[in-house]
Amino acid sequence: MDIEAKLKDLGIQLPSAPAPAANYVPYVVVDNMVYISGQISAGPEGLITGKLGADMDVAAGQKAARQCAIALLAQLKAACDGDLNRLKRVVKLGAFVNSTDSFTDQPQVVNGASDLMVEVLGDAGRHARAAVSAPSLPLGVAVEIDGVFQIS
Repeated sequence: MDIEAKLKDLGIQLPSAPAPAANYVPYVVVDNMVYISGQISAGPEGLITGKLGADMDVAAGQKAARQCAIALLAQLKAACDGDLNRLKRVVKLGAFVNSTDSFTDQPQVVNGASDLMVEVLGDAGRHARAAVSAPSLPLGVAVEIDGVFQIS
């Protein structure tokens, strides 16, 4: 499977890998594993901000999570020296959802990222994950997701 061709078929153009916002690196490669730092929800128009259960619904949260997944793939492409076809599988996603105390649909929000990984990568996109609530996230974003990937 050509991952770049699949992305193109889906109408997804990966952005340049976002630069880190503080004193950390965007990813670390250890042997055949890539550990990608948390990617915040941002799209072509800028940051996707909001709090689930207050001013944002699940569908909007899923779109924010999908943008996090696109940023993860952009970082992965950089980690693979531009060759996404080195990806063997998505191992794990860790997701934080900016949400109210009473909001309990974090897993449905994070499906926006998980569904994209499977849509693009098929079975190689199926992964373990965590989807938890956070009372706030950097810059007021709706979602932040980090990831672990296996490469060749």
